[in-house]
Amino acid sequence: MRVVIARCSVDYQGALEAHLPLATRLLVVKADGSVLVHSDGGSYKPLNWMAPPCSMAQVAPDEAEREEGVEQVWVVSHAKRDDTLRVRLHEVIHDTSHELGIDPGLVKDGVEAQLQALLAEHIHTLGDGFTLLRREYPTAIGPVDILCRDPGGATVAVEIKRRGDIDGVEQLTRYLELLNRDPHLAPVQGVLAAQLIRPQARVLATDRGIRCVTLDYEALRGLDDAGSRLF
Repeated sequence: MRVVIARCSVDYQGALEAHLPLATRLLVVKADGSVLVHSDGGSYKPLNWMAPPCSMAQVAPDEAEREEGVEQVWVVSHAKRDDTLRVRLHEVIHDTSHELGIDPGLVKDGVEAQLQALLAEHIHTLGDGFTLLRREYPTAIGPVDILCRDPGGATVAVEIKRRGDIDGVEQLTRYLELLNRDPHLAPVQGVLAAQLIRPQARVLATDRGIRCVTLDYEALRGLDDAGSRLF
């Protein structure tokens, strides 16, 4: 990866035209060929960029550019589209390259698969007397995350999400409609279990007779005792 801090202007030509006037910016050239132009604000998103497949060439500034004080020019061209990024560097403040190696990728903690395994292990989170029947219960439209029974022996289908929204309620509704056709399971109740449940999803779930349960990931892992908290 090459990291350059420079006073530069940037022009993009392609599906549209865009211009970044002269300012101090961070330029990132990655091993995959991508080039990103960042400012010291605007969160993580670059001001402009060229995604791979692309190639970058450093060319001499033309006469007009030299008169403006341009020291070097980067021309970044996309390999499959007629898109060009022209970066005019007036002053290079910092220029360094680093070999980062192969990245192992992002390991997410608290993903739905982990929540499913933890809830299956601690099925009493849904209430005293609940018993697990099966994880990933197969149906014609996909597997139900958890199938269990409540203390009264009724079947309960549980849909697990990190963030419970309307789509999750709709998905569970489809499962319930299908499961309730099976006389060995019916009547089947529904539970939407998530770390965060959006208000609109909670309203829709309540309207459809679906119970909402908020999951505490740390408590399920045994790292936090929710009952002992002061707040």
